[in-house]
Amino acid sequence: MWSFIVNPWPWWFSGIVIVFVMFLLLYFGQSFGFSSNLRTICAMAGAGRISKFFDFDWKSQLWNIAFLVGAIIGGFIAKTWLSNGEPVKISDATIRTLAAYGFATPGGAQPDELFTWQAALTVKGFLVLALGGLLVGFGARYAGGCTSGHAISGLSNLQIPSLIAVIGFFAGGLLMTHVLFPLIFGIK
Repeated sequence: MWSFIVNPWPWWFSGIVIVFVMFLLLYFGQSFGFSSNLRTICAMAGAGRISKFFDFDWKSQLWNIAFLVGAIIGGFIAKTWLSNGEPVKISDATIRTLAAYGFATPGGAQPDELFTWQAALTVKGFLVLALGGLLVGFGARYAGGCTSGHAISGLSNLQIPSLIAVIGFFAGGLLMTHVLFPLIFGIK
């Protein structure tokens, strides 16, 4: 009876939910994106006294903060009560590629060699995470939004800058995966 709770839902279900959310956002004249939440949180904390960038009516963005909190709570609920505890199923080709890069078969969605406290507390791990975080933050600010904002909201609004940003995101991901990642981890 409750098998729908712990079994993976079909991939298309999330697409339907995203379409529904986008129709609601368009109807209410809002746009979607998670990176704007950092600006809103900083404005709420009073950063507008320090920088003009944070001096705006943050109360108009409380719906986006509610969405962020809901995503965090939803992730917790999904992991705690709606998962069956099995590791994420990834393709054999991905496992072979990770092995070629020197990573063990991941027990979750990410390789433990990158996303554990032991890895983060090494000099190399800290630099990878810190520089990666800075580049993502700078890129989201420079592009005027994050991948979710441009790829979901911007493209659904037929915005050319969002199309350009999404192409840039994909090009950057390919560059990182096939050029920089092998250099950083000494893969030939």
